[in-house]
Amino acid sequence: MNMSNKEPGYFNYHEQDVKYIKVGTRELFSNPDADEARDCFRQKTRQMVDKTTTVKEAVANYIHDGDYFASGGFGSNRIPAAILHEIVRQNKKNLGFAGHTSTHDMQILVAGNCINRCDAAYIVGLEARGLSKISRRAFESGAVQSTEWSNATLAWRFKAAAMGLSFLPARSLLGTETITHSAAVEIPCPFTGKKYAAVPALYPDVAAIHVHSSDVYGNCQVKGIAVSDFDLARAAKKLIITTEKLIHNDEIRSAPHATVIPYYLVDAVIEVPYGAFPSNMAYEYFTDEDHLKAWLEAEKDEEKFRAFLEENIYNCRDHYDYLQVNGGLARLNELRAQENMTRGNG
Repeated sequence: MNMSNKEPGYFNYHEQDVKYIKVGTRELFSNPDADEARDCFRQKTRQMVDKTTTVKEAVANYIHDGDYFASGGFGSNRIPAAILHEIVRQNKKNLGFAGHTSTHDMQILVAGNCINRCDAAYIVGLEARGLSKISRRAFESGAVQSTEWSNATLAWRFKAAAMGLSFLPARSLLGTETITHSAAVEIPCPFTGKKYAAVPALYPDVAAIHVHSSDVYGNCQVKGIAVSDFDLARAAKKLIITTEKLIHNDEIRSAPHATVIPYYLVDAVIEVPYGAFPSNMAYEYFTDEDHLKAWLEAEKDEEKFRAFLEENIYNCRDHYDYLQVNGGLARLNELRAQENMTRGNG
């Protein structure tokens, strides 16, 4: 292909003998085939049907041993904690996990020995709070296999899936050691011959996202940062939604621009007030920093940590029990006040 004699406006591209080069040395944990994913998406109903259920039933029905799982939110913001705890209670095993700035959510799943492989961008560290000892040990011991990505390229893997593609080209991994520990492939641009990293699409078997409001059909609204949840919702083969509150479909129709996740992507809807606790829920409640500190402190001693998990997860029937163990309404009201104060409303 030679475009050098084309009229102005065309790229000058001289044919080169550039071969595809496998750069990444780590395993690709999920199938990037867009057609295979599309076959799955075709099975989803487009009817407006009531999808409300319980956390226990959603985890039992939609999350199975060996599945690849992705958690919505970002860091310690808006994570689907109620679902994560139930995954541990139901003793789900050998899950794959998308570690796209996944800190406390991964910490929970590692505590329950639920995951055995992880696409890692930002994990183990709970930002300024410190490192999770159990999470670090899981990777150092080999109990959890890892394939590395940057935050951007892991987000773009969801983006590729949301677009119905098998990969997207990127430049950010090139020239770094991260690409060596990834599963990306170096390819030539068909127009310029320049090198790009082909980043494979990520279609999770199942994802869980916590939102501010949803109707019974799964039309969801999110306040504050959404990060990759727009793309994650479109990439996941099955999608569980937990919501702070259920609202009438009339409210959804009155502000259609506010719908971040449309109903036809969603498989299950559960109303779980404070369902992101102990993480931050923008405009609702602040992070329970004391509780996260207690997690990290308990991890330093195996016996104390087992007791901590018994009290906070295994001995709790559901998320409401968990909230009661951690101060109940009085503590939640304090966190609401803190959130208002941080936003200059106090």
